[in-house]
Amino acid sequence: MKIVGVRFKIAGKIYFFDPGENHVARGDKLVVETSRGLELGTAVSDIQDLPEEQIPHALKPIVRLATPEDVERAEANRRREKEAMAMCRQKIADHGLKMKLIDAECTFDNSKLLFYFTADGRVDFRELVKDLAGLFRTRIELRQVGVRDETKMIGGIGMCGRPLCCHKHLSNFLPVSIKMAKEQNLSLNPGKISGVCGRLMCCLTHEQETYEELNKTLPPIGALARDAQGVEGEVIHVNVLRQRVKVKVDTGENREVREYEASQLEFVGRGRRPRREENPAGLEELSRLEQLERQERQEQGGEARPPRREKPARQNRHQTGAEKPWAGGEARSGRGQKESAQGRPAGGHRQFGGGKNGGQQGGQGRSWSDKAAGRDRKRAFEGKDGHYGN
Repeated sequence: MKIVGVRFKIAGKIYFFDPGENHVARGDKLVVETSRGLELGTAVSDIQDLPEEQIPHALKPIVRLATPEDVERAEANRRREKEAMAMCRQKIADHGLKMKLIDAECTFDNSKLLFYFTADGRVDFRELVKDLAGLFRTRIELRQVGVRDETKMIGGIGMCGRPLCCHKHLSNFLPVSIKMAKEQNLSLNPGKISGVCGRLMCCLTHEQETYEELNKTLPPIGALARDAQGVEGEVIHVNVLRQRVKVKVDTGENREVREYEASQLEFVGRGRRPRREENPAGLEELSRLEQLERQERQEQGGEARPPRREKPARQNRHQTGAEKPWAGGEARSGRGQKESAQGRPAGGHRQFGGGKNGGQQGGQGRSWSDKAAGRDRKRAFEGKDGHYGN
């Protein structure tokens, strides 16, 4: 089966489509059908043939090769995104929301406008969405992203002097741990192994597989080694990339340090590993960064939603009469009508009487205030999937 890979953003994920009768070459602009409607993407490969069993699902066909009008329309959408960013920032300031707007994205067919933002917690942006929907006359989506995604969208220069890996070529974020820095003999100073986003650098994963393979042939620090002449000593330093080992040997009167190729030594014992001097404050900070990254990976992706309203607390039916707020008198329902203590209590709480007919002495069905709260919750979450507007 013929397939072609298409990418919609720089360093974005690659999606595969069926080229059909179209002759596609690498670098061609294509109009394809996606879950968000028509989108303009770039072919990242030529047409390839793969067995059908290697394709996990049915592929959507390519609609057409992009025309000059399609390219011009995409450029117009980019200009519209810049205008939308300025307007959305002003609306956020007007509503006093604690959120940082990162990027705006307009779909190719102008059917949807997406805004990406960061915030410390959940943000109630319902009123903001209403204003934006009325302003742009299209569907509005607000998506909350993490600090890694923020850095990927904005870009920048790393401490190596090159553009950030996540912005240039990394399509997926791989898990990074402190163990990788230890295996690569890097300093455990958080300032040296943390990236622009404040998390552990993604480039730690680039050479991790190589270091794991090379470390298999090297001894740990403190191991006992023996050379071809039978001289034994203690390993005090290893060079992973050069595969060389420094050994401290005792020649009787003096002690000296000799350097060997790892293949020239026989390791006869693990010895006693000396305790490595580490900064407790630095390790604590690294552990915090690693935990934050783990939490971000566990969070479900997708769109940010407004916080749910708290349901009214239900009173315990086993409370004594003195503890019930409506006991010994009359309660006023949501419609302003008085109800006796044997009837339905105020605030939508059910009251249960004793005996066989206890469940019928009031508390049948929900009170008006319960139903009103349910309608409010339904209206608050009409766009359960995060879509608002027309």
